[in-house]
Amino acid sequence: MQIAFIVLIGLHGIIHLFGFLQAFQLATFNEISQPISKSSGVFWLLICALFATTIILMLGDSDYWWLSGFLAVITSQVLIFNYWSDAKFGTLANIIILFATILGYSSFNFKQTIKAERVNLLSNSQINKQDIVSKDELITLPPIIQKWLTNSGIIDKQRISTVYLVQELQLKLKPEQADWNKGTAEQYFTIQPPAFNWSIHTNMNSLLSVVGRDKFVGGKSEMVIKLQSLIPVAHAKSDEKVDQATLQRYLAEIVWFPSAALSQYINWEVVNDYSAKATMEYMGTKGSGIFHFDENGNFEKFVTYRYKDANDIEPTKWTVTATKTEEVNGVTIPVECEASWKLEQGKWTWLKLKIQHIEYNVEKCQSIK
Repeated sequence: MQIAFIVLIGLHGIIHLFGFLQAFQLATFNEISQPISKSSGVFWLLICALFATTIILMLGDSDYWWLSGFLAVITSQVLIFNYWSDAKFGTLANIIILFATILGYSSFNFKQTIKAERVNLLSNSQINKQDIVSKDELITLPPIIQKWLTNSGIIDKQRISTVYLVQELQLKLKPEQADWNKGTAEQYFTIQPPAFNWSIHTNMNSLLSVVGRDKFVGGKSEMVIKLQSLIPVAHAKSDEKVDQATLQRYLAEIVWFPSAALSQYINWEVVNDYSAKATMEYMGTKGSGIFHFDENGNFEKFVTYRYKDANDIEPTKWTVTATKTEEVNGVTIPVECEASWKLEQGKWTWLKLKIQHIEYNVEKCQSIK
């Protein structure tokens, strides 16, 4: 699709070059019946250069390609109006390119909004590079949690304050969906205060892309999903059920930064030899879930009852299962997981994820992909 669009821009740009060549009598084209002044010829050349710049920026994966494309379309259309009888069919190409630049700007604006949120997220994080996790801090925790934290490798190391990770995703947006949608996601966490900002990009088909952002800040959540970064298809905010569900998600995901289990806003209770219940309460939002481990203290699954959306009357059983565990950056974490809902008609595994990249104690935002 992108290749076809680049070819369209290239051909459209070359056609503008014809106006310059005719104006300076460097070539003659029978299709151009109206006289073209040299000053107009310079504009035809400028537009060709703008379209060429747009192609270069697109091939370079620049977020600003839409700007040169928009300028090219506007100036092109002005000249087309002046040479309507010869150039009117160029309007169709300009409409197509204009629509694409609008989508490009929408994507750019969405990314800039997320980047600003993440800069603010990290700036509010409390980071102490001298804060080392002590084994004595584990004494009051359930034995299985002590074993998990010890085996995870966090003892005598700097406490994790911030996290940046990249995920490779497979999703099923509906229980009856047969094929998996592929996607990628980026996420930032802070531990003091507890917060995250998660963004996703996936495709519904070869033509339509979906982007989304989920965040948890100040004990409150907000989720936005947009088609082609432009058309809102979902927006959840200021709802107690969604706030609780998002807090429970944060709680489940501390398995990627285990030292967060020592936070004062999390209370632990023994369930049995291999399980412990965690209750998290922050800024008026409260939720809980049960962590299950094997005999070696390796995380196996997290189970809770969670609202799927604000319209749910009752919460639904939600399970996150580790399918692969590895040591990454000196910390043993689940690098592959599955998430599922237990519906009346059966189990709906709607997400499979792989951690492609993870960094601890980051201080600056990465470029949004």
